[in-house]
Amino acid sequence: MTDFAARRVTMVDTQIRPADVTKFPVIEAMLAVPRELFVPQEKREAAYVGDNIELGADRVILEPRTLAKMLDDIDVQPDDLVLDIGCAYGYSAAVAAHLAEAVVAVEEDEMLAQEAQARLAEYGADNVALHQGPLAEGAARHGPYDAILVQGAVSRLPGALVDQLKEGGRIACLFDDGRLGTMRIGYKIDGALSWRFAFNAGAPVLPGFERQTEFTF
Repeated sequence: MTDFAARRVTMVDTQIRPADVTKFPVIEAMLAVPRELFVPQEKREAAYVGDNIELGADRVILEPRTLAKMLDDIDVQPDDLVLDIGCAYGYSAAVAAHLAEAVVAVEEDEMLAQEAQARLAEYGADNVALHQGPLAEGAARHGPYDAILVQGAVSRLPGALVDQLKEGGRIACLFDDGRLGTMRIGYKIDGALSWRFAFNAGAPVLPGFERQTEFTF
């Protein structure tokens, strides 16, 4: 029988700590959440590898390093309300729930939303609310949010998400800059976002976050 708890410790020791993730609450959350519960059944043996887990249709579960560094850099606080965009099977929401007061997890795929709801309930993440709807629209009725996490790359950031971020809030986005994307943390100041570089990572562009095509005649 696979010892997933031991693999989780190895993941933290070999992927998370060496990536300069220093905040103890983030490390504790990565140690606590059973990643194998939040991946497709046939991919449980690959739950702790240092790669994105492919779900098809340009959707992935971000590699542990990317998620941990995102959470470390965005600095989620215990009284924060967090919006998690593209939660897939719910892993990112479950980890963020250890850090925040509450998490609203958005998933537009009906099957994924149902899976996330079931797995979050099984895990006991009672401070996570699942919202099914277009990823690019967020979940305005639950906002505004202190922090927003985007679980995939973006070519453009929809204005709806900026509007749902509190003044002084933070958003973590992996911008599609070619083969290796750029994670940036945006801070909402006077209604606009000010960005800083965080680290490099890779992931497919999420649906609704593609660069809009300009038509010429």
